[in-house]
Amino acid sequence: MEISAAGRFEVRISTADVGKRVSVRRLAGNGLTGEKFTDTVGVLTSWDDDGMLTITRRDGETVRIPESALVAAKVVPAAPARRRGPAASYGELARVASRGWRPVESERLGEWELRAAAGFTRRANSVLPLGDPGLPLDAALAAVRRWYGERGLPAYVQTATGAEGTQELLCAELERRGWLREVSAELWTGGLAPVADRAEGAGVLLSRAAGEDWLARYQRKGVSEVALKVLGGGPSVWFATVPGAEGGAPAAIGRLVVDGRWAGFAAVEVDPGLRRRGLATEVMAALARRALAEGASAAWLQVETDNAGARALYGRLGFAAHHAYHHYRAPEADGS
Repeated sequence: MEISAAGRFEVRISTADVGKRVSVRRLAGNGLTGEKFTDTVGVLTSWDDDGMLTITRRDGETVRIPESALVAAKVVPAAPARRRGPAASYGELARVASRGWRPVESERLGEWELRAAAGFTRRANSVLPLGDPGLPLDAALAAVRRWYGERGLPAYVQTATGAEGTQELLCAELERRGWLREVSAELWTGGLAPVADRAEGAGVLLSRAAGEDWLARYQRKGVSEVALKVLGGGPSVWFATVPGAEGGAPAAIGRLVVDGRWAGFAAVEVDPGLRRRGLATEVMAALARRALAEGASAAWLQVETDNAGARALYGRLGFAAHHAYHHYRAPEADGS
């Protein structure tokens, strides 16, 4: 916090700092039982005329703070220095992740990409807004709703928070317009070689297509032809399988997309009865070796915020969160 030469806290932000990352200390409670402070760090997404500040934190959650409760505040660097993992911008990672999970249909709206795949996963059926749509926001959102409505799909916008260049302001604008945040997750990055070094990858079979055996373990049942196109789409796609006992469903599976220096892991799944035996690590090590052979050096993956087991595994393998991402769903049309 900012402290003056006289030892007092100072508020060094104003309405001109909307859109910047700030660190704020506010007085909590009514002050009758002694001073208690709460600190908040995030992007200042609004400062209303009635004196109410809105700050969007790294995880996408918003905090509303009365101006009268401010004790100290200052602008801080756009993103904290990363302690580990390959350096990458949000834009680079968003594009890599999108190429690794391609829709079957897409269309440009300025610098936004509208993506559709018959409803198979939100990532393949949402707008990726990396820049200016070329229209005022309300007009752009109306065009988005029409485009998805013509395909019988709900309109989603995928946004991100928590890194330099992410979309806290867009998140705030969507929420002001009644768009509902349905899903949040995180994109993690890490070095590829440490993953390859963690296990031998013994017993892991690699193939270019998701066969019937691989699909028997995949969590999304009844995979359609559209889903198969999404799963198989990407610059260089590999599927890993650890065979199960007596011809049953595989003990473990995984998917990898190699794209330049990046390798993206997905669909790493293990038979519930065989967990905690290192099978997920074996799958990822085998895929990492394949990616290294194709010239990749860095890795990314996406993980749900409440998946404690996966987060612990990826942390042990050297991954760390880069940014959070969210899917906002359009509100129901008036009169519906």
